[in-house]
Amino acid sequence: MIFIFEKQRILISRIASIIVLFFLFTCQSYWETKNEILTSILFLIGLIFVAIASLGRMWCSLYIAGYKDEELITKGPYSICRNPLYFFSMIGVLGIGFCTETFTFPALFVLLFSGYYPFVIKSEEKRLQKLFGVQYIKYSKKVPAFFPKFSNFEEPDTYMVNPRVYRVHIFSAFWFIGIVGILEIIEGIREIGLASYLWSLY
Repeated sequence: MIFIFEKQRILISRIASIIVLFFLFTCQSYWETKNEILTSILFLIGLIFVAIASLGRMWCSLYIAGYKDEELITKGPYSICRNPLYFFSMIGVLGIGFCTETFTFPALFVLLFSGYYPFVIKSEEKRLQKLFGVQYIKYSKKVPAFFPKFSNFEEPDTYMVNPRVYRVHIFSAFWFIGIVGILEIIEGIREIGLASYLWSLY
């Protein structure tokens, strides 16, 4: 059952994204007409989180691209956290939530993330333990699974990167920014009167 979560991760994420976009298109922030300063602050926080997430995922991809399942990566972001890609994804999801200028969407996104991705992480860790055995067990005892332990940070002087694989990973790191762009397009469509919202959310 756990392995299903990992294998279908991309499909499930895409389906969830479509559902979320529907609600984003039909909802408006309650604060938009009540407190413009608050909405600006929420949007700014969201942009900062999205920027951190995009840069963080690019940093992770620099180390993992072309090496997944071939070698146990334990340096760079993987020296402070065993699942840094998912950690930065959570920051990105939270950022998108704040860019809706509501408190409801960030809370909902974190709830959905925390309810689903622990299963994905457990599945991946079982696979990695089978692949790397004792090496992975020692690594897992030293490095936390999700929340970074910065005192563990290790960075090599040089690192061999696969440019072709990394180029693909770069584009995947920017989907958070793409969603923020979609949010702005939706807001623009509403402003010119081509669409209206069905309900407001706090």
